[in-house]
Amino acid sequence: MLRNVAPKAEGQAVLKARRLRREMSLPEVLLWRELRKRPDGFKFRRQYASGHYVLDFFCSDARLAIEIDGLVHAMGDRPARDEVRDAWFAKAGITTFRIAAAEVLDDVSAVVAGIIDAVRVRVPLHHPAAPGGPPPRDELGED
Repeated sequence: MLRNVAPKAEGQAVLKARRLRREMSLPEVLLWRELRKRPDGFKFRRQYASGHYVLDFFCSDARLAIEIDGLVHAMGDRPARDEVRDAWFAKAGITTFRIAAAEVLDDVSAVVAGIIDAVRVRVPLHHPAAPGGPPPRDELGED
């Protein structure tokens, strides 16, 4: 497991995340039923507090935030707010993967497959060596 690079929760984000876990929307509940099974061995968290924000779902190893967007996300100033939020997470090395709520309701299996594909692309092939860990093989005199 890679080190979690998500910024620590600030302000009331943790309390909000706890409340949102109790009040999840139907698309979030359907998706969580699948993601909690750890598809392909990847761990996901739901309603994850980071900074002043709460992510719908988060895969720390892939540094991927998954957001379920309902109709509200296309109205008023919400697209601009989502853009600012995505940029804030991008500075922390976290990519946001947005999914329409209607897609989850239509075919949750296809959505999960798309999420797993996105996770695979972002997960490194190997974990980096720990600081002070063993030197590379060529420095040990091995072939």
